[in-house]
Amino acid sequence: MNILRFFRTGIVQVLLSSAIALVSPLAHALSATDIAPLAADDFDAKAAAIDHLIATGDAQSLAILKALGDDSVVATAAGQILVQQGDNAQDPLTGKSVAVPADAQPITLSNTLRSKVAGAINVLQLSSPDVASRAAAIAALLSSPDPSLKTRIDAARSKETDPLLKKRLDTLWAMTALHDPDPSTRLEAVKLVAARGELEMRELLRPLVAKKPDGSDNESDAAVRAVAQEGLSKLDSIQTRNELIGNLFAGLSLGSVLLLAALGLAITYGLIGVINMAHGEFLMVGAYATYVVQNGVQKMAPGWFDWYPLLAVPVAFAVAALAGILLERLVLRHLYGRPLETLLTTFGVSLLMMQATRTIFGAQNVQVSNPSWMSGGVTVMQNLTLPYNRITILVFAMFVVAIAWLVLNKTRLGLFVRAVTQNRRMAACVGIKTGQVDSYAFAFGAGIAGLGGCALSQIGNVGPDLGQSYIIDSFMAVVLGGVGQLAGTVIGSFGLGLISKGIEPFWGAVLAKIAVLVLIVLFIQKRPQGIFALKGRSAEV
Repeated sequence: MNILRFFRTGIVQVLLSSAIALVSPLAHALSATDIAPLAADDFDAKAAAIDHLIATGDAQSLAILKALGDDSVVATAAGQILVQQGDNAQDPLTGKSVAVPADAQPITLSNTLRSKVAGAINVLQLSSPDVASRAAAIAALLSSPDPSLKTRIDAARSKETDPLLKKRLDTLWAMTALHDPDPSTRLEAVKLVAARGELEMRELLRPLVAKKPDGSDNESDAAVRAVAQEGLSKLDSIQTRNELIGNLFAGLSLGSVLLLAALGLAITYGLIGVINMAHGEFLMVGAYATYVVQNGVQKMAPGWFDWYPLLAVPVAFAVAALAGILLERLVLRHLYGRPLETLLTTFGVSLLMMQATRTIFGAQNVQVSNPSWMSGGVTVMQNLTLPYNRITILVFAMFVVAIAWLVLNKTRLGLFVRAVTQNRRMAACVGIKTGQVDSYAFAFGAGIAGLGGCALSQIGNVGPDLGQSYIIDSFMAVVLGGVGQLAGTVIGSFGLGLISKGIEPFWGAVLAKIAVLVLIVLFIQKRPQGIFALKGRSAEV
């Protein structure tokens, strides 16, 4: 009898469980009444209907939410909700296709409801079997977390099996639980947010340590406030470190540009002693040569456009060197030993070169495009991206310095240049043609400036007055490093760049330039010969 009773009880339990399993889906199935408020003018009713779709969370609800997000849901005059598909429509509850009634009107949503729908779609995608879909949904929710979705996120968090997505879901849950009524939940959430170490999290933690207008704390729990303050301090230190590294790179980038502009000036100024105010225009010549090469490659070989800078480098050097040798032989050679006349004459030559450029290319700036391998940048830290074009220019500047060092120290021309720089009369006595050396050295220095113009064209527009922006800073770098000293020019250029970018965050760009000028004046007062003194000049006396 007991066995029979046990058997009957088991059958009843199985039947009851089956009935519950069959009835449960029907209990949660959507009905026309559930989605009818979407057609109403009451936005609160629409919000309640959207909340019901989120709570249901099945494929049917997700399809309706996606249709709402795509603005493809219409309502008939009778209040029926349809999903429009071109000229036809579909009943979202039965799946049947129907013709779009003439009285159908699109359902309008406020911006708040649109955000709610977008968040709902993402939170329902957290249950997708596809890892990529879940990852995309988590990324979207992290960008704009909605505290009302905390329960669904917590459910997805408990079911997630992928370790990386589980960690990101923990952070997402924490971002939605920072204002939970339970202090222990808020404490756990703050710990997770602070542990993430992302600078964007600071704006979530700041309200927890802030004060109300009456002086009381926004956050009532002292433990939560302490952990939030600790997390903020950690994030602030990360921000300070990133800014320091960013300013360091900006200083090196500016220094590399100044180096390309000043390197040729150091050679010509140290050799001939000419204050060439037209040196900046050799930068402009190199930049416009790069522009011409770019246009030529675009027209004749567009498939090779990404490699046009490799062709522009020798062209910019050759064109600027030709302009330099013409200036030296036609003008400067007749003015040696007269520094004031040379200064005024080269200033006039710079104006002539700028006007000639305006006549040929127009007064407007021209655009030189970066090749694909110089576009974009590499993210090395949070909020710190190093542009590829700046990195390329920095490497290119070091390459040019190496070439200049090899020419000056390992070639016959370099030997003659160093001899004439140290003692012109003695060099002439041993048979060196000093006039010819002057021409070659001036052409070499102008060519290096042309390479600088080629590099500058990759970080900004090219215009007739391009060189005027760098001529003064170039002279300061040369004087600071020591006239005619290659190593001094390198140190002077990078030093000016680092000091300028180090001061700018505190005083601004204009005051930073003034401060740098004052520092150089004070330095020259103490050490007139610069960082590296040129040896051998005393023999000229």
